[in-house]
Amino acid sequence: MNGRRTRAVNTISMKLHSEFIIHHSKFKIHMALVNEHFLKLPGSYLFSDIAKKINTFRITHPKQEVIRLGIGDVTRPLPPVCIEAMHKAVDEMADAKTFHGYGPEQGYDFLIDAVIKHDYVPRGIHFSPQEIFINDGAKSDTGNIGDILRHDNSVGVTDPIYPVYIDSNVMCGRAGVLEGNGKWSNVTYIPCTAENNFIPAIPDKRIDIVYLCYPNNPTGTTLTKPELKKWVDYALANDTLILFDAAYEAFIREDDVPHSIYEIKGAKKCAIEFRSFSKTAGFTGVRCGYTVVPKELTAATLEGERISLNKLWNRRQCTKFNGTSYITQRAAEAIYTPEGKQQVKANIDYYMNNARTMKEGLEKTGLKVYGGVNAPYIWLKTPNGIGSWRFFEQMLYEANVVGTPGIGFGPSGEGYIRLTAFGKHEDCVEAMRRIRNWLK
Repeated sequence: MNGRRTRAVNTISMKLHSEFIIHHSKFKIHMALVNEHFLKLPGSYLFSDIAKKINTFRITHPKQEVIRLGIGDVTRPLPPVCIEAMHKAVDEMADAKTFHGYGPEQGYDFLIDAVIKHDYVPRGIHFSPQEIFINDGAKSDTGNIGDILRHDNSVGVTDPIYPVYIDSNVMCGRAGVLEGNGKWSNVTYIPCTAENNFIPAIPDKRIDIVYLCYPNNPTGTTLTKPELKKWVDYALANDTLILFDAAYEAFIREDDVPHSIYEIKGAKKCAIEFRSFSKTAGFTGVRCGYTVVPKELTAATLEGERISLNKLWNRRQCTKFNGTSYITQRAAEAIYTPEGKQQVKANIDYYMNNARTMKEGLEKTGLKVYGGVNAPYIWLKTPNGIGSWRFFEQMLYEANVVGTPGIGFGPSGEGYIRLTAFGKHEDCVEAMRRIRNWLK
């Protein structure tokens, strides 16, 4: 009797299930479906979480003045030559004879030529104008470059790392699923910690795509030319694509640190480079940078045919990007004038002086500090093994200073705090005084 009853229940259950599937499939036709890979992402972006915590503090402590050294936004105004160039460009837009409508998606020749002449030729690197793509900031292209790469490519990242690299791969399904250890299942993490002097070990397996950011965000550390050459050699030997973020190259002070991956022989065959004017010239609110995709660079189809990534990226940009504004590009061009170079250098010197002040101030308290020599970032080791978020909250509530928890940049960032040197100098000095008094 029980057997018959069980079979009857199972039959009914199967019938109901099939009816549900039929109904659901019919129902599906009449609704838009989301990209479910987006649902795998943590609830909010790292810096959104930080902003919420700061707002909570301000509400509960309205009389306390907070010094923000967390988000890497600049505080110095645009170089005067850029402002002058923008004013002139605006006037041009007011005259029918000099008005500019849609521009080339790849960027105007005047800016591309300036980039090649000033950023690469002095280092013995030569590109054609077709290999430079002007954009609205490096963040966009580092996230969008995955459009021209298959979803099932394997990905490797140095850890800790700028969150956009991983998040953009999550969005297209390339990263897999988030595991309990804070790592994505299809991503190879290459630790960069004090234990290995922040030098990532060359992988012992083949990886399709590797992200490198040097000078590094968040650690502020760098690779020497011999160390970077190891990565280029690995990429050439394994047919690996390197995505090289050089957004902070202008802050480099030491001679043995390369400004471009293309200083390494063979890099044109294995690397795409991203550059930015955001921190260099204060363009965070203007938005402009560029991406270099060499014509020599290829990737394969499943059938083994080699395809030019330059042509693919150009096709992508022509379809999904309308170009950076004429006014913005004229401002960027002015950076490369003699006056522009001088004014940009003054801004960079200002921020690097902040970095030196912060580094020295923190070291006097007995804290372990990294970065701050070739980059505007300080990577602070939390004392006594305190967790990143706990130290962030203690520093906020007890010293009224904001940093960025290292864990937000990846598992190897746990136990660290990132501080930026982009604030006002007097704020940096005051922040060090507060931290020093707090830790006494």
